[in-house]
Amino acid sequence: MSEMTLWGFDNSTYVRTVKMVLAEKGFTQFKQVPLNVLQGEPKTSEHLERHPFGKVPVLDYDGMRILETSAIARYLNDVLPGKSLIPATPKDRARMDMIVGIIDSYGYGAMVGGVTAYHLFPDFVGGKNDAARKGGIENGRKVIELAMKTKGSSPFIAGELSLADLYLAPIAFYVSLTPDKDAVFDLPGFADWWSKIQALPSFKETQPKLS
Repeated sequence: MSEMTLWGFDNSTYVRTVKMVLAEKGFTQFKQVPLNVLQGEPKTSEHLERHPFGKVPVLDYDGMRILETSAIARYLNDVLPGKSLIPATPKDRARMDMIVGIIDSYGYGAMVGGVTAYHLFPDFVGGKNDAARKGGIENGRKVIELAMKTKGSSPFIAGELSLADLYLAPIAFYVSLTPDKDAVFDLPGFADWWSKIQALPSFKETQPKLS
């Protein structure tokens, strides 16, 4: 079997999404090379050869280099054995893809760049920005509200556990560490979903060690 190398540090929500996919698949035979975003390591010339925009994660596997979390997660789901994390029906796949896209476009910036950064790493974003925090709370609530409406009576966002849940979970983890967690999370359906996520072995096993 070809060696798998994952580039990226555990504090990255996107790296954690990939590691949760690997954990859900029961795949442990990979090497992780940490690249600390907060210390600027992905912007080195060496990593820019891997990813021209200096981002993580990057995956090397079976003679192929894959950039971007959505491509990596889908590829791993397809090539690794185990239960699929992509829904079987077109409607449920659309539910998953919709929420993944919403998180990428609106959720990450709001909840990580706006809320989490304000409280946990303000220096990395140029200091505490009250307007960014307020906007982050507002848009974070919109993202979670839509995700929970999409979930409806299902146990997870797109029916069974899917990539949509594994995208939102690492972001929600960071928000949960802030004083703004109730302002973002106090929405119908979230508490039940969050309890299910926190009980997942893949969530527990990939929790980052925070200094």
